[in-house]
Amino acid sequence: MPKNRYICDCATMNTPLVDHLIEKLPGDGTFSRIASFYKILGDSTRCKIIFALLDHEMCVCDIANVLCMTKSSISHQLSKMKDSSIVKCRRDGKSVYYSLDDSHVADIFTVTMEHIGHMEEKL
Repeated sequence: MPKNRYICDCATMNTPLVDHLIEKLPGDGTFSRIASFYKILGDSTRCKIIFALLDHEMCVCDIANVLCMTKSSISHQLSKMKDSSIVKCRRDGKSVYYSLDDSHVADIFTVTMEHIGHMEEKL
């Protein structure tokens, strides 16, 4: 076992900061769930669906028409998104309406779009 617990033995290491962050660092399970969340968002079709649902709940047929895709392909994506708590649904008679699971999803997506816009301004 090494004498000190630090991997890097830099003379300029900010030991109090490093110790604070080591103590504060969430467990691997948290980072695994974060990665899974972003993996679901890493599909352009799912991003388009999120955009469509930002302000309105919609049925599969309406989403399919907006995105010019089949109902089957939209349903498949919505199923994955529902399993990951990105969208939720409610039934009204024979119709099923989808909406974003909560405001956090909209906030994350909106901030991401703002960031992309900011990056494009730099180009």
